[in-house]
Amino acid sequence: MDRGTAIVLTLVAYKLLLLGIGWWGQRRTKNAADYFLGGRGLGPLVAAVSASASSSSAWTILSVSGQAYLWGISALWFFPACVGGFFLNWYVLAPGLRAMTDRTGALTITELVAGERTRPFHHAIRTVGSLIIVVSLGFYVCSQFQGAGKTFVHTFPDHLSLEASIAIGGGIVVAYTLLGGFWAVSLTDTLQGLLMALTAIVVPAAALFQVGGPAALLDGLEAVRVPGFLDPLSGGNAAGIGFVFGILGIGLGYPGQAHVVNRMMALSGGPGALRSARRIALSWAVIVYSGMILLGLCGRVLWDSLPDNESLFIHATNSLFHPVLAGVMIAAVLSAIMSTADSQLLVAGASVTHDLRLGGQTRETILKRSRLTVLGLSAIAIIAAMETDTSIFQRVLFAWGAVGAAFGPVLVVTALTRRLPAPGWTLASMIAGCTLSVFAYYAFPGNESKWLERVVPYMVAGVLAVAGARKAA
Repeated sequence: MDRGTAIVLTLVAYKLLLLGIGWWGQRRTKNAADYFLGGRGLGPLVAAVSASASSSSAWTILSVSGQAYLWGISALWFFPACVGGFFLNWYVLAPGLRAMTDRTGALTITELVAGERTRPFHHAIRTVGSLIIVVSLGFYVCSQFQGAGKTFVHTFPDHLSLEASIAIGGGIVVAYTLLGGFWAVSLTDTLQGLLMALTAIVVPAAALFQVGGPAALLDGLEAVRVPGFLDPLSGGNAAGIGFVFGILGIGLGYPGQAHVVNRMMALSGGPGALRSARRIALSWAVIVYSGMILLGLCGRVLWDSLPDNESLFIHATNSLFHPVLAGVMIAAVLSAIMSTADSQLLVAGASVTHDLRLGGQTRETILKRSRLTVLGLSAIAIIAAMETDTSIFQRVLFAWGAVGAAFGPVLVVTALTRRLPAPGWTLASMIAGCTLSVFAYYAFPGNESKWLERVVPYMVAGVLAVAGARKAA
């Protein structure tokens, strides 16, 4: 069996398993609560790992390792940023969010922050929140499909074009998301999250072994002739504290990611279940992010020049492993892509069908319209991924920052105070956070100014949310 055949057979078996889970999930989907939140019946392992996998997309596997390869030591700032984001979600947000969800019966974060229908600005909050989610996650899903395309192209350069690769990867995600809804998405994300964690141990360990161990890695890094590669404040061609705050600002976006925090809303059980989920999620984050950073540093020592830094993971996998094992590792990349894209597509469907409440709200109408929304958004994202050439790194962080600044401050304040901020202030916080993030992205390009995109909008929105909480007291 040659290399290509072994990889194809491994991937086919893996995808058939995912589709089987989708078919199983369809049988458990009886109503909107099942389709959007799995009947609020997730155990700690599924809630923690599926949330972790959903927050860690192709960006984590391809871009974090690729940026470590490109930047060097300054990529270490990704670790406190991302692990800190996990801590913020599970230790600050989760307890209050679960309590508020149980009390209100909300199925989506937009429904939660809008409050009762009789509240002022209720419809405006749901409309604005839904538009922010659909547009931001549309950019995000586009980057995931582009990641799928890169994976297939680098694996089978002589057989698949980028366009065909994007279509194949996107089609598989859409198929099982349409079938099983939240049940299928959560279970496939758990499987994919465990595979990602395994890969984040095996691939960096193999690369470190190939380098010759930790001491040889340090010697090899000192020999790299790239300006700023060993400077912790550099980030390639950026400089100073602004770069560091820009990376750390990534962590602030975690509480606002609708496709992640809905796992906390769906977690069943009491305080013990939450404690277990916390430990699992934090352990997962430490393994995956440290592994990808280590792989990037080892990769620079092993391969001095790659045409695309985001292809490092694929190049390392194909170079270091037997074809069958390479197939499993490459499946991990597709896992990262699918575990985020499926969750985002489901949240977008919920925003259109549940939050906007367009037309009839019977079970059949909700499920049908949600699936049509998933299908339509997927088609747009696939086309956009084929037609644009923006890096996964930049596109993901743009969408991450916009939706994070829109919802994160309101959700954190709500979770801490166990009550909603005044509705007018809630709406102002959401609009200010998203608008300032988008404005800073276009007005201040460059790594050294990313704190303006990721930190300042969050702080402004946070001040408005706190003022709203005081107003509501």
